[in-house]
Amino acid sequence: MKNAAVGQHLLSGALSGFAGAVLLQPLDLLKTRIQQGDCALNARNTTVIWRMTNDILQNQGMKGLWTGTGATLVRNVPGVALYFTSLTYLRSIMAKSPYFSAHQRHNLDSSKTVLPKLSSQGNLIAGATARVGVGFILNPFSVMKARFESELHAYRSLSGSLLSIARMGPSELLRGFVASSLRDAPYAGLFVVMYESIKRETTYFLPTAYAAGIHSFSAASAGAIATMATHPFDVIKTKMQVRSEERYRGFATTVMRIWKQRGAAGFFDGASLRMSRKILSSAIGWAVFEGMLIFLQT
Repeated sequence: MKNAAVGQHLLSGALSGFAGAVLLQPLDLLKTRIQQGDCALNARNTTVIWRMTNDILQNQGMKGLWTGTGATLVRNVPGVALYFTSLTYLRSIMAKSPYFSAHQRHNLDSSKTVLPKLSSQGNLIAGATARVGVGFILNPFSVMKARFESELHAYRSLSGSLLSIARMGPSELLRGFVASSLRDAPYAGLFVVMYESIKRETTYFLPTAYAAGIHSFSAASAGAIATMATHPFDVIKTKMQVRSEERYRGFATTVMRIWKQRGAAGFFDGASLRMSRKILSSAIGWAVFEGMLIFLQT
């Protein structure tokens, strides 16, 4: 990609990440606090969610639901910008290969998107590679974000929290990365495949629909499918990043701990919150990203 194109992708991705982070922080906050627990939940997730929300509102007011927003912005704005840019860069390279490239089925595709088109295998590989690569670079900020949202840590500033994590060494900076990768690789791969497929079919059957509507619907649908397929790894990742006990330092020991406490249900704690957040963030993010690119390039 040319420098101008890279700048456009970074700007579009940053705006997308900012919008999603600010609007949807309460869902992230509640999800983290449900997943942080070290004991079995005695009530249904919905009951726990309402009780937790009420406690936050009574003790901290409405602003309490946006606790950790600063850490989320530090993680998600550059994270989403880098993800969208690296994903498009990988797709533009892979589109030159006869094996990965995909031909337009009809001319209407070009009016709804300006992104490179790949086969399903190409989209799967590009999505997984871009997501895991960005996740590795920004994992320290993911740890910081999770701990700011959790009640188990009392950090006073973003810089102070990052320094505190860094002093504990590389293992702490990369804490939960294996679980994150096992979540992000299949999530991103499935998402890009489903997003492009749904977008293509929707454009074909509803050629007069607005591009933003098609992007939002396609992203929301793809986000819902990919989220449920990968949620157990999100639970494991959160516990590894916010709990300091020895039993949560390893991937296998964390899995065993969750299984002993809650059984299979424990791997789906906070699933409704993550599902809601992913559907909304995907719809907002991809509509903003593709919409900005279409606007800037045309």
